[in-house]
Amino acid sequence: MNGGWLRPAVFGAMDGLVSNFALIAGMDGGTSSGSKFIVLAGLAGLAAGAFSMAAGEYTSVASQRELARAEIEVERAEIKKHPLDEEIELAETYRAKGLDPDLASKVAKQFHADPDQALEEHVREELGIDPGDLPNPVIAAASSFVCFAIGAFVPLAPYLFGAGSVLPSLILALTALFACGAVVSRVTSRSWWYSGLRQLFLGAAAAALTYFVGTLVGPGIG
Repeated sequence: MNGGWLRPAVFGAMDGLVSNFALIAGMDGGTSSGSKFIVLAGLAGLAAGAFSMAAGEYTSVASQRELARAEIEVERAEIKKHPLDEEIELAETYRAKGLDPDLASKVAKQFHADPDQALEEHVREELGIDPGDLPNPVIAAASSFVCFAIGAFVPLAPYLFGAGSVLPSLILALTALFACGAVVSRVTSRSWWYSGLRQLFLGAAAAALTYFVGTLVGPGIG
């Protein structure tokens, strides 16, 4: 019941952290430490990534919502056209879940006394969709945009305040990555320390590889 904001918010923040930290590390490897080009690249990465994430999230969630609504309308038409068959089908669903056959039939009949309730129950049982809790593409896009920007700002902040090396950015980014991973563990079966360390190592690996690419390519371009 979160309007579809939680998943894009969490993953937007982590994507912002990893992608911009890796970008900044690559620029640091290919240019002089504290270079104004690092700040420019970091700001560009923040803006481009945030807008891209928001657009992608909007399209994805809007398509998901439209598909769900189309499936709901198909089910509505089936209930209107074949009410008795749909009632029997719902009763069979309840029986498969362990309800007594007579009770299952009575419950299905009671739901079908109201077409709207019948539709909601069929959609929930057969399609796994809650018609009253479809994700909102605008909310998803906005949360993705904001959280990506926040995540991307973390590794960039030290440079904006005059840092002359990548070390402050490294410390902030890895700390934030661990924290994000630990937060994600709240909705998974993994322990907070495992999830935090996994995110930390993945982000560090991405940054290290990009830094290495920067050291190889940067001098040649310069």
